[in-house]
Amino acid sequence: MKRRILLVDDDVAILLTLKAVLEISGFEVETAASAREAKMRLKSNEYHMVITDLRMESDTAGQEVAAAAKRAPNRPAVAMLTAYPPADVDWVTASTDKMLVKPMNTQDLLRQIEALLVSHEDKKRRENEKKLETLAASGTSATTSKKSRKLAESRAR
Repeated sequence: MKRRILLVDDDVAILLTLKAVLEISGFEVETAASAREAKMRLKSNEYHMVITDLRMESDTAGQEVAAAAKRAPNRPAVAMLTAYPPADVDWVTASTDKMLVKPMNTQDLLRQIEALLVSHEDKKRRENEKKLETLAASGTSATTSKKSRKLAESRAR
């Protein structure tokens, strides 16, 4: 199964170049040329990763795309792509898993994308395992409580 990436950038040359590089490397790539278009695609499709430019039609357009991706049911990995990374923002905690600074060597970009996809999937798997453990524990304690009540009721008779 090919991993799906949503690539978002208002610079058509960058958008088409990155799309070609990613497709040659085996990814299925959809593109969006604006934050608005990207948010619409996120509502109707699932992606393994979203790579979005930071500044497009507004200074916060990339952050809006990242926040929308994090709200998506399948919670894709999110990478912010920019030529001018702000020094005063911690991107890993602000709806973004990784900051990619352009221009970037193609092999470095692919390596970083692969590493992010692997670490993101591991993180999601661990989160799901914790949820299952919590559900199992609460189910066990509920069953134990019911058995205890029935035992107490039968002793009271």
